[in-house]
Amino acid sequence: MALLAVETSCDETSVAVIDGETVLANVVSSQINLHAEYGGVVPELATREHLKNLPLIARQAMEQASLAPSELGAFAATRGPGLPPALMVGWKFAQSAAYSLGLPLFDINHVEAHLYSPWVSGNPQRMNLKDFQPNVSLIVSGGHTLLVLAREPMAHKILGTTLDDAAGECFDKAGKLLGLAYPGGPEIDRLAGKGNPSAYDFPRPMLGKPNDDFSFSGLKTSVRYFLDKNPHLKESDSELPNLCASVQAAIVDVLVGKVIRAAEREGITCITASGGVTCNRTLRRQLSYACEERGVALRLAPPSLCTDNAAMIGLLAEQKKKAGESPAEINLDIEASWRL
Repeated sequence: MALLAVETSCDETSVAVIDGETVLANVVSSQINLHAEYGGVVPELATREHLKNLPLIARQAMEQASLAPSELGAFAATRGPGLPPALMVGWKFAQSAAYSLGLPLFDINHVEAHLYSPWVSGNPQRMNLKDFQPNVSLIVSGGHTLLVLAREPMAHKILGTTLDDAAGECFDKAGKLLGLAYPGGPEIDRLAGKGNPSAYDFPRPMLGKPNDDFSFSGLKTSVRYFLDKNPHLKESDSELPNLCASVQAAIVDVLVGKVIRAAEREGITCITASGGVTCNRTLRRQLSYACEERGVALRLAPPSLCTDNAAMIGLLAEQKKKAGESPAEINLDIEASWRL
């Protein structure tokens, strides 16, 4: 029997249908254009869009999977972490559907789903934990930046996290300071390809510290002060790409340096990376170079599963079912600050 999964933790509305370890459908509706004029996600608007779009997307996913509701055997949904009103829409939708059909509901931690998305591959996409290797995982997005040690499936330990801004948040805020369209991260990535990453020397926060934590607020402040002193640079067609490349290099150097050092210290020969920032081309390239140089295996989440999506939610739920984990209590509430 198939499983229907729901994801509404932030500004993507997504529904997926999973059969065993295979993705039959994964429909994602992004709200980027809606939030762009505000320069960031507005929770009330995100919630309204989830309420409007979720039933339509669920129907579309079921049609793509060529399944009827009677062919479903379970539901899964993100219960946290995320924006409380946005989470509530997806969680209550899945709760109601599971209750009305008398089916089990699995509650999934959004960050944990990112953690296992590098083990998804193929067409159609499948999660195969038979290939699992002990790994240090870099989970990096707009809301999260973590290093996680996973020595075996479904068992993990947080090594470090951000003390303030996440890396994706730093990308977006730097993009705003540079006058770029929202979201700033992809715009910086695009323009950086035309620039010199050594043109300007921005700090690499905490790269020299022996721990595994991150801090990006200081880098954001450094960019602001630099632009206050040199406001003409971001107006220059020739210098804007250099600024983007230099800011990006500072963020990527920290991410790559920290995950490599953690893997070496833990004696781990596999690194994984996931989350929206993992779409960044320079990050993917630098991780590849660093791992190849050290003989370390690298598994990157497929680009389609880097940003928020229901496929990773459903695939993890299927793994939890297989491992014998119990479904959620049907009256369980969301947990907006749910830690991994």
